Amino acid sequence: MPGQAKTAVVTDTTAYLPEDLVAEHDIKLVSLYVSLDGVQRPEIEIAGDQYDDFFERLRASDEGATTSQPSVGDFCAVYEPLLADGKDIVSIHLSAGISGTCESALQARERLTTEGKGGERIRIYDSRSSCGGQALVVLAAASAAEAGGDGDRTLAAAERSRDALQMWFAIDTLEYLRKGGRIGAAQAWLGSALQIKPILTLGEEITPIERVRTRRRAFERMVEYTRRRRDDGADAWVVQHIHDPETAERLVEQGRKLFDSDPVFVSEIGPVIGAHIGPGLLGVGGVPSALLRPGGDAA
Repeated sequence: MPGQAKTAVVTDTTAYLPEDLVAEHDIKLVSLYVSLDGVQRPEIEIAGDQYDDFFERLRASDEGATTSQPSVGDFCAVYEPLLADGKDIVSIHLSAGISGTCESALQARERLTTEGKGGERIRIYDSRSSCGGQALVVLAAASAAEAGGDGDRTLAAAERSRDALQMWFAIDTLEYLRKGGRIGAAQAWLGSALQIKPILTLGEEITPIERVRTRRRAFERMVEYTRRRRDDGADAWVVQHIHDPETAERLVEQGRKLFDSDPVFVSEIGPVIGAHIGPGLLGVGGVPSALLRPGGDAA
């Protein structure tokens, strides 16, 4: 049972895991922060039914939103009780290429080690992803922990999942990424005279894959990428969106036909990542389902 695990799995709110999966796998969350219209809030306090309001206000804002990583103290507040309970910790976070979250976690580990509180039992892992990709890495780690894995085995499960992961996302505009300074290699596409719909992926940074001209073509490409994951045996698949549940459901329908199974989850990306992407994202990807089973290994 999750409550008997030797290892605790921690992630941050940018995985956007559904609440039932967080509870089922006893995953601990550390919150990032988002500021809009001069008000800063922990993302964890913004419920899904408030996302519509947030994105409507984001659209109307001239200044846009800003985000910030958890503090060292935020991490210590989550880590300390787990260490006091004798657990190892595997802490998995969004790409260090776009956020200082991993760095805050590393500083918290150093502080707790120096204070003699068992910080050496914390393993920090940069998922080199976010959102659905990060979530799949977290779920692989949680399955290993539930199977009795110690910190090293749980971390190894996360690494295997990340190695097998592929995620893609189509967005309406590069403007929000440009404003937030997280545009990465997609910078080269700015200033195009064409109305493009970029298709991107995330590793060390935001990486452009291709550009299409219409939302319809972007959707078709997402279906094709879903088919590619099926053909590669990555049958644990997820769909995510920003402020576009109807299109996400259409992609889920196509995925069910391809995989003959339901997605691991479907979720909406929230304010922290949404602030830098803007409304209209559609994302898909996956890993082999064996990696999400206790003791799972795709080899």
